Amino acid sequence: MEHLVRHAVTTIRERYPEPLSLDALAQNAMVSKYHFLRVFSRVTGVTPGRFLTAVRLQEAKRLLLSTSLNVADISARVGYSSTGSFTRRFTELVGLPPTRYRQLSLAARDATPRPAPVRAVRATGTVTGALRTAGAVLPPVYIGAFDSAILQGAAASWTNACAPGHFTLTRIPAGTWYIHAVARGTHPAPSSGPAAADPDLTPLTATVGPVRVEGDRGHRLDITLSPMDWTRPPILSALTGLAPRPTAA
Repeated sequence: MEHLVRHAVTTIRERYPEPLSLDALAQNAMVSKYHFLRVFSRVTGVTPGRFLTAVRLQEAKRLLLSTSLNVADISARVGYSSTGSFTRRFTELVGLPPTRYRQLSLAARDATPRPAPVRAVRATGTVTGALRTAGAVLPPVYIGAFDSAILQGAAASWTNACAPGHFTLTRIPAGTWYIHAVARGTHPAPSSGPAAADPDLTPLTATVGPVRVEGDRGHRLDITLSPMDWTRPPILSALTGLAPRPTAA
């Protein structure tokens, strides 16, 4: 059934401005919507609706950096009928209002960005672990505890690290979290042929979870950074230092 999910992801990425419903995607895959929802969520880690939202907002981020379109026009281009709804959703999941995201991203392209601010909640647990990668990684690696399988919004706790190396996340509130790691780097090609002389830097990510944090109990995780594949929804958090490249569509 993985080929059905791949086809649905391709549909979402190509037709994101359209009102793609669960029923429409399941009908296109020629399976029941309940079966489609289960398979899609198992393969990608998120529901079709959340994947669609991530693709729309990632495109909105790109348009904010690469065009002079106003927020209302961008909202319509990425499939929102209400500018207010788009702005609220963007602010919640990206971490900044659209206009502020444009201003800060354009002003700080050559500066070292900061991760999302930590939520003001009671701290309890700790997560430690090892960071691994098969490629070369530019420091720092941003690591945070988020409440979603998509890297979005604000982290409950975050830190910087190097890969390969170790990390420690402290003061994590009790609850269920996803540990996200993200950086820029290079990764060896899957074939045995020679690598490109000057390969482009690409986002390297990893997600582990859900992880249940309770009391003072500590967790140890091994995290391996790798290039994003077709199953992974876009990174939405604006404060990881990985703004989309301001290129034309």
